[in-house]
Amino acid sequence: MGTEPDIPVSRDRRRLLIALGLGAVNVAALRRIGGASSATESPITTPATSGVADTPPAAPSLDQPAANSVGLPPPLQSLEGELPAELGPGHVFDVVIIGGRVLDPDSGFDGLANVGIDGSTITAISREALQGATTIDATGRVVSPGFIDLLSYEPNSFGVWLKLADGVTSNLAMHGVNNYAAAFFSRYENSTPIHFGGAFHHHFMRGFDLAAGVESALNSRQIDELRALAEENLAAGFAGLSFSPEYSPGTTTEEMRVLAELAAELGHVNFFHVRHSDPNPPGTSLEAISEVLDIARTTQAAVHIEHLSSTGGTFVMARALELINGARADGLDVTACLYPYDFWGTFLASSRFAAGWQQRYQLNESDLQVAGSSARLTADTFGQASQENKLVAALGSIPDDEVQMAFREPWTLVASDAIPTIEMNNHPRGAGTFARTIGRYVRDLGVMDLMTGLAKMTILPARRVEGMIPAMARKGRLQRGADADIVVFNPETIGDRATVERPAAASVGIDWVLVDGQLALRSGRPDRSTFAGRPLYSA
Repeated sequence: MGTEPDIPVSRDRRRLLIALGLGAVNVAALRRIGGASSATESPITTPATSGVADTPPAAPSLDQPAANSVGLPPPLQSLEGELPAELGPGHVFDVVIIGGRVLDPDSGFDGLANVGIDGSTITAISREALQGATTIDATGRVVSPGFIDLLSYEPNSFGVWLKLADGVTSNLAMHGVNNYAAAFFSRYENSTPIHFGGAFHHHFMRGFDLAAGVESALNSRQIDELRALAEENLAAGFAGLSFSPEYSPGTTTEEMRVLAELAAELGHVNFFHVRHSDPNPPGTSLEAISEVLDIARTTQAAVHIEHLSSTGGTFVMARALELINGARADGLDVTACLYPYDFWGTFLASSRFAAGWQQRYQLNESDLQVAGSSARLTADTFGQASQENKLVAALGSIPDDEVQMAFREPWTLVASDAIPTIEMNNHPRGAGTFARTIGRYVRDLGVMDLMTGLAKMTILPARRVEGMIPAMARKGRLQRGADADIVVFNPETIGDRATVERPAAASVGIDWVLVDGQLALRSGRPDRSTFAGRPLYSA
């Protein structure tokens, strides 16, 4: 969430600059998370054969498997038609995960089982012994589909390793990509350990391509140009349209409605960082949610409200949920996401810190901490930090009971709204969102059970975007025929370590992550030679 660029160059020149990576993080700057991978430290064996023990492992603090003696996940019908025939007893899988508690939020399966993987596909889930060229012992661990971060940003070469350590296997920049689709996908292909995709960024493109100021409304000709630009980039691989009228307040409802109509015509979802984030007039968060729901009604477009606990629902969550539930009851396709923190963070030069912010957010300068440091702002230091456009954490800005309230809704998803950068001026949600959701809100507070928490991080985000991105129909599931994007974690120890001072501290308790069938995280350590991430194009 940055400020609108002001680049006085021609449109062709602007397009060339962004395609070449204008303003990008230095992709050559890599730092290790937790040290180098070591074969001597790894419990991988090769080859090996094993079944599931008759007795389950020592009981974790979370509930035992609910379906330990019945059924198995049904096979996923692949997009190509019939799945391969069941594999015989002599088959040697590329990778076998043995003895773990397998959870598939799509089918509801929860039981001890072995998982067999060939290439990039899950080819067996069985209680029978499986033989693998490589075997992972998951005794006492949960085996889950890889986590899908619906609301991240460009997969820079520093942040992706922290996402991986947090169990993320698909990084979707649905808050919008600051680039054109073709340039974005070509830039990151074959250079990331996790899958990636993104949405057309209305806020960025109106300022960059059209050179419109954040306070300026577009005329009808400009709106038509922006619509054509969006259609061009959706055809080139972007999925969905992202709007941020709080950061470009000149954006009119009509401007968003025209683009939302395009999304409806093409079967894409509209993602909204809504116009207001506080309950105080003029301009309230409930009015902002109503604006989005009215767009959904008039266009019949699918809409998704971003980071509901910090934008739209703050201090009025119960009423915000009522509005959304009412729209859903009327048949509108509406979902929302949130991150598991009680404070938001953004850049000081953004419109969110326009005059009167203290009253709007019930904060003062001493509540603002510069991310990546221990420095709290004062009235004297606020101006300089604003000139440097520092990202600050607004401590105490989100009531935790509202976070819990939102998590209890069946249509809310987990999404980080961040990815760490080498500068470390980041909110800790970029590194810790997914482990924190399980560790704090599932295990420690019991706000939701493990299956529900995992569903919000796997199958629900997959379903939200699979109508636009065909590859997502094989992700977010742990079934025969699904993509082998898998997380193995310890339910007793999983948790976040990232803080405002140390936003790049890797999560703990996640032992193994497979991306496209390749081991990208081994015994909690990233394999920096593995770049298994694939581009996730729209249809």
